[in-house]
Amino acid sequence: MSDDCNRTPFWQRQPRLPLEIHRFLQDRTEAALQDPEDRQALVWPTILAAPGLRRAHPAGLPQPELLGHATRMLGALGHHDPADAWRTHRTAWPDTAEGDAAGWRPASAWGAWGPLVSLRCGWQLAALTPLPLGEPYPLACGVSLFNHGLYHECHDALEPLWARAEGDLKQGLQGLILLAGGYHHLQQHNLAGLLSLWEEALVRLGPGGGRVGTPWGEVCAESALDLTARRLDHGRCMTEDADDDAVFGPLWALDRPTWELA
Repeated sequence: MSDDCNRTPFWQRQPRLPLEIHRFLQDRTEAALQDPEDRQALVWPTILAAPGLRRAHPAGLPQPELLGHATRMLGALGHHDPADAWRTHRTAWPDTAEGDAAGWRPASAWGAWGPLVSLRCGWQLAALTPLPLGEPYPLACGVSLFNHGLYHECHDALEPLWARAEGDLKQGLQGLILLAGGYHHLQQHNLAGLLSLWEEALVRLGPGGGRVGTPWGEVCAESALDLTARRLDHGRCMTEDADDDAVFGPLWALDRPTWELA
């Protein structure tokens, strides 16, 4: 796991996003998960709403500077013509930006959520950029997103695999999805939600010791399962009148769970 992954900004409580922001992010996430070519859809929101660039260019980011910032990120994805990529993106995703070549601004609908849109898109890009393509890609996405603390996106990556699976594979993938869903509820400080999902995840993953064999590799989640069981032990002891610090402080204090793909 990379140092950047270890320092994920999402290992803490997260705000509930307005529906419009949630849909904006989910549209791009689903595109990037379905087709690795569409990972570039995450590049432009990352740049346009970056707080430092917004402060430096309150009237909008001049197109040459926008393309300059995009060059390295696009190059890592195998795209070496940022001007063409930007034209293509504006056609496919007109809700990303406002303005013109003299100054591009993030869509006004983002409002005060722009910095979080930038951060979340950038973190997804960090999780997805180095992954192997081809058949292993969807499972590798799920593992990397989980390890970057992007639990909702992890669910989105694994759900299509689960929907097509059968037997033990379906049970194992569902266990991983439930595990990730519980950590999303932790980010929302929803105790009832996380307890329910983690209880079911342990039922499904426990018999295999947290190891899920798939046609695309084996997901090793033993340590994550152990950490989750310890969190469950604490959560089950909490009463309805306990304050947030008493309920969630010990859950955050335990190590962050990670998976390995072998």
